[in-house]
Amino acid sequence: MSQSTEPGENHILGMISSEDCARVFALLEPVTLTLGEVLCESGDRPSYVYFPVDSIVSLLYLTENGSSAEIAVVGNDGMVGIGSFMGGGSMTCRAVVQSGGHAFRLSVPLFDGEINQHGELMRLMLRYSQVLITQMAQTAVCNRHHTIKQQLCRWLLLSLDRLPGNELVMTQELIANMLGVRREGITEAARKLHELGVIHYRRGHITVLDRPALEQLSCECYKVVKKETDRLMPWPDREQEPVCGIRHLTAARVHQRH
Repeated sequence: MSQSTEPGENHILGMISSEDCARVFALLEPVTLTLGEVLCESGDRPSYVYFPVDSIVSLLYLTENGSSAEIAVVGNDGMVGIGSFMGGGSMTCRAVVQSGGHAFRLSVPLFDGEINQHGELMRLMLRYSQVLITQMAQTAVCNRHHTIKQQLCRWLLLSLDRLPGNELVMTQELIANMLGVRREGITEAARKLHELGVIHYRRGHITVLDRPALEQLSCECYKVVKKETDRLMPWPDREQEPVCGIRHLTAARVHQRH
């Protein structure tokens, strides 16, 4: 794993106090996640929880006929494996890597031990759970009431917030599968955004050229999710003292984009 990748670049891990982070960080295992990798299947009990750093994981709901739709995305803002914390044990959705990169993982028994013995991590997980529920609720509203172009804009913005830079490695077919719509709809929406100068698209790569315009073209769902995330899980200021000698590098990237 890259020397520049540290646990504190994940939002939840970065909010752990200096009194506790040395103990928690010592339990973490660095891993590299690859595009399309399935971290856990729906109905399975996960062996690990994952804290992405510069990768993104999609939570997909699968129907009986084999189709799927994304209900939430998890990046450096959160954790994959929320069922382990909520007490249900098994996952209700498939967790698949949408954008490859780095993460840290923690075995479920060790994670449960931290949750049960130390109240701070429990409080952080409760706040993140509310953020994730908000994202799921807005995704349902968006899929029902908003146009494919608006859904695409929301999806691009949520992905950008969880990655450094302004480029996504993603095919239109994969985006269509994530949103649960026809590929032709994504192709047409992407073409319109390209003509407006908002994005540049080449096979498998989407570069956002005008983020303010992308936000204007999106529906209110993105702003609702972002507002709740900022309220419940605010990134520390860049001037804040390092936690366990680790600065919040991703926070600086987010501030620079906005």
